[in-house]
Amino acid sequence: MCTAQCSKFIGIALYVLAAVSVICNIVLFFPDFKTEYAADDRDGKNRITPEVKYMGGLIGGGIMVLIPAIHIHLTSTQGCCGNRCGMFLSIGFAAAGAAGAVYSLSVASLGLANGPTCRLTPLDILPIWRQPFLNNERNYLENRDMWKICLEPENVVQFNVALFSVLLVAAGIELVLCVIQMVNGLFGCLCGSK
Repeated sequence: MCTAQCSKFIGIALYVLAAVSVICNIVLFFPDFKTEYAADDRDGKNRITPEVKYMGGLIGGGIMVLIPAIHIHLTSTQGCCGNRCGMFLSIGFAAAGAAGAVYSLSVASLGLANGPTCRLTPLDILPIWRQPFLNNERNYLENRDMWKICLEPENVVQFNVALFSVLLVAAGIELVLCVIQMVNGLFGCLCGSK
């Protein structure tokens, strides 16, 4: 496969992964698919998991990958960008995308490791909202019985685990594709894009 075709494939794949990352990060702001938790968090109550607010999927896996994806995809076209200079520039853009992917990967890993913010007590008692699995000696990911401690939002542990896992996988694939594009861009710069 020539370097231009490889760039086209990588660019299109990065578009999809960036969209997945943005969507997952936005959905994480609405546990149990309700807006009340985001509104309460905006009002100063601790309702949203802190790692969601770091916006690893929106900024890192989304914007910081989408902008390089556009340039990488353009290097596959004939004309002004389908040349050695365009391939050289794609190395820098791919490095910026790799940095965004690393940020998204780090935030998703933290989100999985620390667990969600949830209500731990019944409503008739003073409600306690916190991250119950943070700094816990036992791994909540391996012990589903521990998930019952979170009373509200309903199924928040499954919600966070699923979405942070998707973010983790998407960021890992983005990182691999950006590194491949850096090598591809080097070959395209030295040997030409055809």
